[in-house]
Amino acid sequence: MPDYRRIIPCLDMKDGRVVKGVHFVNLRDAGDPVEAGRAYSEAGADEVAFLDISATVEGRGTMLDVLRRTAQAVTVPLVVGGGIRSADDVQKLLDIGVSAVSINTAAVRDPDLVRQIADRFGTQRLIVAIDVRRNEQMPSKYEVVTKGGTQPEGVDAIAWGKRVRDMGAGQILPTSMDTDGTKAGYDNVLNRLLAEGTGLPIIASGGAGKLEHFYDAAVEGKADALLAASVFHFGEIGIGEVKEYLKGRGIPVRL
Repeated sequence: MPDYRRIIPCLDMKDGRVVKGVHFVNLRDAGDPVEAGRAYSEAGADEVAFLDISATVEGRGTMLDVLRRTAQAVTVPLVVGGGIRSADDVQKLLDIGVSAVSINTAAVRDPDLVRQIADRFGTQRLIVAIDVRRNEQMPSKYEVVTKGGTQPEGVDAIAWGKRVRDMGAGQILPTSMDTDGTKAGYDNVLNRLLAEGTGLPIIASGGAGKLEHFYDAAVEGKADALLAASVFHFGEIGIGEVKEYLKGRGIPVRL
């Protein structure tokens, strides 16, 4: 992993359009993924994430046609998640220019899939996304949820992070349902627990609303990458603005 903090705009996809909601619901249209991906590449994004948020719930694979056009438009690494159920699915994505994949529900349903993908393509190609919600009954106070946050799994989030690390995950992308879309800040307790508990690079996700939140995620949350959607999609904060702010506060970024 690079020694600078990566800034990653996230294209949450549904019905071929970029959408964004709060707590995983009340989705708003946020534009065309091809145009958004191209614009973010030109604006200095270090990577672009393309997450097909309805694929698993709808029981289908990733929308390859839209993804192919997006991959052609993006000039930085493209990370894709949603609807990936096998190593062969990963191969199809890599063949059209995807740099890395993110799996979530499929990993919980079939943990050996993590090992299969890591063994076949390398840990650098594999991100395990962990959606969580607060649950005081869990040892860490965080429970894994799946299917777009609709299915509680009864699994402790930190224990799950350690397990997928041992099976070959290269990075972890945690999203707290409690902070997602709120613009009230990332869940830095969750991010720090996963960073310290697994030793893996953490991609902070869910809750960015102002420049300070990116700094807090890097410092308090010990995140290696900072992912955001709403503030970028709706023009509230620019990628260059985030990088200049972080640089000014002593956080290394790629300008």
